[in-house]
Amino acid sequence: MAPPAKAITSPVPDAWYPTLAVLMLAIGLVLTASFFIYEATSSKRNRSLAKELTTGGVASVFLGFGSLFLLLSAGVYV
Repeated sequence: MAPPAKAITSPVPDAWYPTLAVLMLAIGLVLTASFFIYEATSSKRNRSLAKELTTGGVASVFLGFGSLFLLLSAGVYV
């Protein structure tokens, strides 16, 4: 006979979901705001593609994980 299967559990405690959601969404929104301010205030000659991609990518990761934890804290298990 096969041994009983182990239950799949989250590596993050359920009580941390709302805190992580607020924290990650806040960081993502601040990075998004800094990206838009950078785009609006710098001239086309002074812009750096690496800085734009880095800021946009990091903001995207934080907003994505923040949205995930927001859904998890609301009970929508994706």
